[in-house]
Amino acid sequence: MTETAIEFRSVVKRYGTATAVAGIDLAIAKGELVTFLGPSGCGKTTSLRLIAGLELPSEGRVFIAGRDVSRDPASARNVGMVFQSYALFPHISVLDNVAYGPVIRGTPKAQAQARAREILEQVGLGGLEARLPAELSGGQQQRVAVARAIVQQPDVILFDEPLSNVDAKLRRKVREEIRSLQRRFGLTAVYVTHDQEEALAVSDRIVVMDKGRIVQVGAPADLYERPATPFIANFIGDANLIAGQVVQGHFTAPGLSLALSGPDGAATVSVRPERIALRAGGDAQVTSVSYLGSRMEYGLDTPAGEILVSRPITEPRFAAGDRVSLHFDPAALIRVA
Repeated sequence: MTETAIEFRSVVKRYGTATAVAGIDLAIAKGELVTFLGPSGCGKTTSLRLIAGLELPSEGRVFIAGRDVSRDPASARNVGMVFQSYALFPHISVLDNVAYGPVIRGTPKAQAQARAREILEQVGLGGLEARLPAELSGGQQQRVAVARAIVQQPDVILFDEPLSNVDAKLRRKVREEIRSLQRRFGLTAVYVTHDQEEALAVSDRIVVMDKGRIVQVGAPADLYERPATPFIANFIGDANLIAGQVVQGHFTAPGLSLALSGPDGAATVSVRPERIALRAGGDAQVTSVSYLGSRMEYGLDTPAGEILVSRPITEPRFAAGDRVSLHFDPAALIRVA
């Protein structure tokens, strides 16, 4: 049986008359990396702060490692946190930054530094113990922040927008390092980001929130390939939402008739831009063309409305004004409403 590391039970958080978290229930397994994702103001950061003890719930309960911590302050919770700004002490060495937490909790300095050296070696920073944070790259500072959280052997480690201060070119490398460290140490981690690609890349599961509520929880592939609602389809990646009718196993919309199981009636389907092929000649017109290095993106005016299509650059290319026909991968059509 999977051990639960974090649990929300009917948790509500209000600020005056405003509700930031509106009654969420969620269990996170030990050793799992779960990302809270959603637009600004959706409640994801508040949920993280409720785990950290930086906020207390207005209603409901929060459990960490099976213990009810709902009324406990942050100092009474065994939680490590990696902040957006890293929050490293600028005037002390990397070694002393990492050893700081155990020292203030009463661990003898020599013992704390020995443990800090061990962790720094494991995160690839061996030999840099004497440097100041300003003498490190952004990616190295990120690893110091992670090492400082790990050294305290927390029940859970929290990442609050950890790549927001990392150069765009370094983000892929740093997120891979975070994921590698999380797996190597078997950490239970909760990660908050507004970046959909980042969430897809690092997560075991993603919790999508909107207006204080959990909209859908699932593995990255589940949310991308099987969105439950138009909001999820639109928010995670690009999606074409097409309104029409299902009649006897077929979805019909202007210019379209596609096999789709499910009950008859009005329906909205989602199809990802990369799951539509194009051929020359047809009743759709190319209205825009974007070259994106590894792929071409086409905006199309079709009888069913505006459609976005993404194709590899190895395929024949089209220009604005060309007439084309659309060919849908039947398995890519997902009914979302």
